[in-house]
Amino acid sequence: MTPSHAACRASEVTVATDGGTLDHATRLRRLGEVLEAWHSVWQPLPFQHPLLPWEADHGELAAALRDLSDAEAERLQDAPLSASALSQWLPVEELATLVELPDLAAGGEPTLPDGWGVFVGGRKWRQIQAFAPLVSADRPLLEWCAGKGHLARGLARWHDRPVDALEWQPALCEAGGALAYHQSAAVRLHQQDVMAADAECWLNEERRVMALHACGDLHVRLLHLAARRRGAVTLAPCCYQRTADAWYQPISCQARREMNWSMSRDDLAMAVQETVTAPGKVRRERRLANAWRLGFDALQRSLTGRDRYLPVPSLAYGQLPTTFAGFCRWAGERKAVELPGTIDWAAHEAEGWRRLAEVTRLELVRHVFRRPLEVWLALDRVRLMEEAGFDVRLGTFCDRQLTPRNLVIEAEPWA
Repeated sequence: MTPSHAACRASEVTVATDGGTLDHATRLRRLGEVLEAWHSVWQPLPFQHPLLPWEADHGELAAALRDLSDAEAERLQDAPLSASALSQWLPVEELATLVELPDLAAGGEPTLPDGWGVFVGGRKWRQIQAFAPLVSADRPLLEWCAGKGHLARGLARWHDRPVDALEWQPALCEAGGALAYHQSAAVRLHQQDVMAADAECWLNEERRVMALHACGDLHVRLLHLAARRRGAVTLAPCCYQRTADAWYQPISCQARREMNWSMSRDDLAMAVQETVTAPGKVRRERRLANAWRLGFDALQRSLTGRDRYLPVPSLAYGQLPTTFAGFCRWAGERKAVELPGTIDWAAHEAEGWRRLAEVTRLELVRHVFRRPLEVWLALDRVRLMEEAGFDVRLGTFCDRQLTPRNLVIEAEPWA
């Protein structure tokens, strides 16, 4: 019997979560049932549809969303699972319970000194400070997808012991090595493509692998190798949509058996769309860009006669044209939409702002299911490790105001 088949035979082994009454298997199953039951509501993207496909069946919900005041819409954007008028139509209370997880950092060890983060962005260093105490130094440490090795460097200094780190970009390895030398940190950065076959040699039962915000296929690769090689893992997953597969492939036997709906990369991206870290100026420009995109979309529909959304490339911060007309000309050139000489720019810009207000309210439905989807995805990873014979904890390592990607998975192989 292969290891994967053996794991599937053991798929009902569960570990109770700290501070909760639901084990991981039960929580994954119920979250999956709710997500499946409501997938026709949370999967459509409101900015693509002047009238959403689900509105015919949920007209009262759509009307209630459109009638929300600006203040209430903003409050629900910030706390979509709080008690609200949406509870009349959506399973808000049950979802709030299902995504409630323990704070694994509560009452933990002291964290890394502020002064050690001089070469790291302030918010990133605070995330490292929150995550580092959860990384036990009971065995040799290895950082996965290390970048410049900021986490490895902090832990090497804190525990006064060597730490290995894997990074595939030579420039980052070189820069990280220079920082380690400057701070007298015993970090050895190794150029390594973690998706390559030889990455497996870095994992074994005597080593702990840590990864803070490893993306998509990169952290899935880590878990598969750790399950096979019996390596302990401390992982904060991120960016589930960064995957080679166009459609989500569950990684645990339980999720493969129970999942009866499909998810595209766009659906996976919803799980990580919450942002609370952008400066006010950036948020204002993002809002302006969104209104202009919707205004251009209304314009191109009227010009082409095609009633479907036309995606426009993203612009880096600070590169947005200074006027709506300039934005439309830029977008028209890139999407081969010929603009006539006379256009009522003010009317189409006003339509963009009207649509933005509408989309902002209709997207609240997706916000309700955003954290549940993220927790379901994390539980798929948790169950993979439990099925392989690991004790696993799932919880948070910091407040969401520091980073919404605050889930952490701790996996220890059975003795």
